[in-house]
Amino acid sequence: MTEINIGLEAKGREAVTKEMNTYLANLHVLYTKLHNYHWNVEGKQFFALHAKLEELYDGVAEEIDAVAERILMLGHRPAASMKEYLELATLKEAASEKIDGEKLVKEVMADFTAVIKDLRAGIKVAEEADDQVSVDMMVGALAQYEKAVWMFRAWLA
Repeated sequence: MTEINIGLEAKGREAVTKEMNTYLANLHVLYTKLHNYHWNVEGKQFFALHAKLEELYDGVAEEIDAVAERILMLGHRPAASMKEYLELATLKEAASEKIDGEKLVKEVMADFTAVIKDLRAGIKVAEEADDQVSVDMMVGALAQYEKAVWMFRAWLA
């Protein structure tokens, strides 16, 4: 590995990379699930949820790239295969089957809540490594996922 001179200790960069690779793996699983739900949603909320899911997976696609690039900045390689993603992810895949709006929203909320939990753990690791850039990236994502969960809660009310 080439010497990385960004002011962070190797051990800290390695610990942050581990968290970021879990985050990256979850993003890939989430991206696939959001597409799955986009294709398979049925019912009276179809139009609204179909459009919202497209917005969400487009956002996740941008997030995937940013996280992978951050891992490279830390001097490591991002996970880059479905096998790795499924081994590292805390999220689980969903079957390709019809899904109604309420169940879909509850499933997405559960996944977003799991990502929130993992982001909080990753933030702690990045703080311990004094990696403010990774902290900032994860805090920004955390804010977006918390807002989405709140909005979905309001939708369900």
